[in-house]
Amino acid sequence: MPFEVQKMTTSPVSESVPDPVAAQAEKLLAAAQAKQIAASKRRKIADKAGNVLMPLLTIGLLLAVWEGLGQAFPGGLPSPSMVLMEAQELIFNPFYDRGGVDKGLFWHVLTSLSRVGIGFGLAAVCGVLLGSFLGTVEWARKGTDPIIQVLRTVPPLAWLPISLAALREAQPSALFVIFITSIWPIVINTMVGVRNIPQDYVNVAKVLRLTPGEYFFKIMLPAATPHIFTGLRIGVGMSWLAIVASEMLLGGVGIGFFIWDQYNSSRMSDIIVALIWVGLVGFILDRLVALLGQYVSRGTAAD
Repeated sequence: MPFEVQKMTTSPVSESVPDPVAAQAEKLLAAAQAKQIAASKRRKIADKAGNVLMPLLTIGLLLAVWEGLGQAFPGGLPSPSMVLMEAQELIFNPFYDRGGVDKGLFWHVLTSLSRVGIGFGLAAVCGVLLGSFLGTVEWARKGTDPIIQVLRTVPPLAWLPISLAALREAQPSALFVIFITSIWPIVINTMVGVRNIPQDYVNVAKVLRLTPGEYFFKIMLPAATPHIFTGLRIGVGMSWLAIVASEMLLGGVGIGFFIWDQYNSSRMSDIIVALIWVGLVGFILDRLVALLGQYVSRGTAAD
């Protein structure tokens, strides 16, 4: 009797039933991730608020201490309230111009900035070119390194008598002091940046047979940009320091002369206001050069 083959019918595949434990785990994981994201956002907000609030609190504390010392020891350094009372015109109207040297702080600072712009601009161009040459040519670097190390330590005011004797005019002398003071950090940092260019970049330039001009603009300058802007930031600060010190002796319109003139007139409140202007302008110059460096180097320059 032949075997009967029975066809086994399979029941339709039943739909998978979700595991309640896995679903609960996914919910817990999603909640934990949401908490982490929220905590990260709170930390960022707290950091930004701290960057604003902490300096404000510190300034407020210093002003309170200064006010207390000024009230406790009258006749010495004027307190903030005294400065506000005695230098109202200087604070709230920095744009007045009565002719001669009787001008508001804005015009004195603008005159000083114009001198810094010329002197520092020349120092930046010459410093980058000289630093690039010294970083590339080994024998030139070895020959000039002792001279640079000696000259960079000379204080700005020490150059003033030499510049006056050679140039015989106040304006060129001030520009020379700015130039000779600010060029050395630019030269040194540019030279370091050029010497630290990766060898692979140099090999690519040789393979492509780039001309010296093409190598300078396409390889050397972009690779050394972070170091160059570090030198520029140091240089602009030193140039601002140099012009303020030089103007105290050269006279005429300028923030340095204004501070010295107010000292001779025993107007300490005006001097304090002028010093705040000097500090703020120096800070702005530094941040402008830093932002320019961030833009040019695409975020690789130092903050």
